[in-house]
Amino acid sequence: MSSTRGEGAGASADLTAQAKIRNAAIAHFARDGFQKTNVRTIAATAGVSPGLVIHHFGSKENLRAVCDDHVLHILTERAHGTSPAGMQALFGQYQSDPEEYHLHIRYMMRAIEEDTPAATTFVNTLVDGSEQILRDGIAEGSLRPSSDVRALAVLSVLISLATLTAPPPLARTLGFEQAGPGLLQRLGPPMLEIFTHGMYADDSILKAAQAVWHGAQESPQSPKGMND
Repeated sequence: MSSTRGEGAGASADLTAQAKIRNAAIAHFARDGFQKTNVRTIAATAGVSPGLVIHHFGSKENLRAVCDDHVLHILTERAHGTSPAGMQALFGQYQSDPEEYHLHIRYMMRAIEEDTPAATTFVNTLVDGSEQILRDGIAEGSLRPSSDVRALAVLSVLISLATLTAPPPLARTLGFEQAGPGLLQRLGPPMLEIFTHGMYADDSILKAAQAVWHGAQESPQSPKGMND
């Protein structure tokens, strides 16, 4: 049996078949979920026999692990940072093949929704990377300090995922049938305006919210861990 993770010399001749199987699996896992997708369906989409899928990957679980590694590698490679050049490169990649970009995002979102083992890896990798970018930006002076950098990193990831996976009803409010480059171009400027200039004219709402949160943290009925 060939390796499920590596690509040794003996497997090089079968690389195209492996890639087709992997890509077909990614599409089905993203659309239908892991449990509802079977090896026979993946094989039919890839144009190979079910036996060849098992020959290359051993099992559907191993195939899922290979897909997880592949998508995670692509998504982390796209994390260029918050510099203007980095954002231009990221948007350029998105525009060059929005369907593939969306497929990988949907795959990750499916993993998160199903709370699969890959979900923890996906989320931690994205949040850790975002947190490091934020800390670097704060240190060099390109970003304002935050009261909770880790939470800000989580919020950053949530906003990015929500923007890239906006459901059709929200897309249609701006004249688009679904999420894509056009919608991102429309949402990008106001989103960056908020990040750059803020939205409220003063800090009164922030102070009011902080007072409420502070009171909740001091309450004896506060959920365990709230004060941690």
